[in-house]
Amino acid sequence: LLHKKNPVNSLNCYKAYDIRGRLGDELNEDIAYRIGRALAAYLQESRPAQTAPLRVVVGGDVRLSSESLKQALSRGLLESGCDVIDLGLTGTEEIYFAVSHLATDAGVEVTASHNPIDYNGMKLVREQSKPISGDTGLRRIQQLAEANVFTAAERTGSYSQQSVLEAYVDHLLGYIDLAALAPTRLLLNAGNGAAGHVVDALEQRFRAAQAPVELIKLHNQADGRFPNGIPNPLLPENRAQTAEAVLSCGAHMGVAWDGDFDRCFLFDEQGQFIEGYYIVGLLAQALLRQAPGSKIIHDPRLTWNSIEMISQAGGVAVQSKTGHAFIKERMRAEDAIYGGEMSAHHYFRDFAYCDSGMIPWLLVLGLISQRDRPQPLSQLVRERMAAYPCSGEINFRVADVAGSIEQIRRHFAAQNPLLEDHTDGLSMEFAHWRFNLRGSNTEPLLRLNVETRADAALLAQRTAEIAELLSPPGTPRGDS
Repeated sequence: LLHKKNPVNSLNCYKAYDIRGRLGDELNEDIAYRIGRALAAYLQESRPAQTAPLRVVVGGDVRLSSESLKQALSRGLLESGCDVIDLGLTGTEEIYFAVSHLATDAGVEVTASHNPIDYNGMKLVREQSKPISGDTGLRRIQQLAEANVFTAAERTGSYSQQSVLEAYVDHLLGYIDLAALAPTRLLLNAGNGAAGHVVDALEQRFRAAQAPVELIKLHNQADGRFPNGIPNPLLPENRAQTAEAVLSCGAHMGVAWDGDFDRCFLFDEQGQFIEGYYIVGLLAQALLRQAPGSKIIHDPRLTWNSIEMISQAGGVAVQSKTGHAFIKERMRAEDAIYGGEMSAHHYFRDFAYCDSGMIPWLLVLGLISQRDRPQPLSQLVRERMAAYPCSGEINFRVADVAGSIEQIRRHFAAQNPLLEDHTDGLSMEFAHWRFNLRGSNTEPLLRLNVETRADAALLAQRTAEIAELLSPPGTPRGDS
């Protein structure tokens, strides 16, 4: 028996790493149902000898559309014979944790992360929390959903609700020694996203352990209407609330998350936003103290500070193409203890090689709040920021991504670079500066990052030079 409805020509909600689209024509309950059926069919194709029912965990963020999309997805899975475990309101990393912790066959988080309010999407993983992305099954799931032809299951799957919050928080607290902390005040901005319930759970644990950590909570209540704006601290205009709150309450550090809290963004005690690039080196050194000689994965966009700090701590720096699927795959291949991207994605071997927005700030809390030697976050990063100043990521809209990259390559090849690398886009290194220019995996954009060796003037000069080359006369030079 077959389940068959009219096929669709294409589903354009399938992106390079996940599913994401505008509510209505790009993503709706019917499409979510098809995705559930297609995911089940894909899993069944992948393991034809398996006789036990497939088990899939599902969760959703706070968006008003997430619950109905999750239920439609679940219905597709159930009608395909899969047993569904619904975790309720979750961040993406809670799905990652649950898939490994419960040893399920797959997991799906319904989320649009930091996208506009009229969007939603899904992030998919398979057993052991391995990513399902464009190169690892997502395209096949898209084909199956578009064809919309599914074999009727011999049984309807079972549906249950379960929480893994306590076990997840247990794991988070394994990264920090609460007994070694000095008195610390933290400003935590959940942005009305999914992070609030985890913040509350951690606060309870801090109190139970009598840890001298005070949490000042900002926009901690989950609210899918996002009354304080879509949580996306990567945008400079979205940082002021957190920075001002850090200063007004006298916090030692501020933390802000995006909607599904798989990324966290840190502010020092002076309210200054700290680029994710400099946090990579800090976390690498912290983890290398526990596991000397380990490998650390970094992306090619900004590298010099990370490589130097990893080397100083006795680790081995390994470069990977940008993107969570590539980073996770390389981490598994190298058995790396940690992987960090300048975009504030941080990956941990003991967290199923997945990214977490909770583990990083807990590790940094341990660094700034050592009872015998507390250090302000500004002090931990000041020297590194001066040693390797960076432009931050600057975006350019161009008509021809590949042609623009080749234009820049030819221009600077005449200046005899010490290194030209094509791991991800174009990286070129000179004695005192370097840059990376790459096409976005998710948008029609060129992304530029420039850094120098302790030379802010050279940074400004070279950044402006590349911007001028990429921008036709009379047009804006890009947006950061």
